Amino acid sequence: MKKDDWKERLNIVYSTNSSFEYEKEEVREEETLNKEKQCLRISLDKKNRAGKAVTLITGFVGCDHDLQVLGKLLKAKCGVGGSAKDQQIIIQGDLRKRVLDILLKESYLKSRII
Repeated sequence: MKKDDWKERLNIVYSTNSSFEYEKEEVREEETLNKEKQCLRISLDKKNRAGKAVTLITGFVGCDHDLQVLGKLLKAKCGVGGSAKDQQIIIQGDLRKRVLDILLKESYLKSRII
């Protein structure tokens, strides 16, 4: 056992049993669905944004890295800023139609505007 693995131990402080196995938290990254199976919803959102409109893309199922890649692609193709976190992508401005066209060209066939 390493000396610095105390951060990985859960639910136990100390054990005198030499064959004791510590519980370790397993962090599993969610597997990304295929583009054709992703059901993305595109909507306009103005809540808590000081009256500014943003295009909100929700419904992404997959790992955070793939979400970041898709967000970067959409921001670059639209020529605006935004962010991708918490399984949703935020694009600045009302660009619902343009985002839908880009997603359909990228094979996200189940995408729709709400």
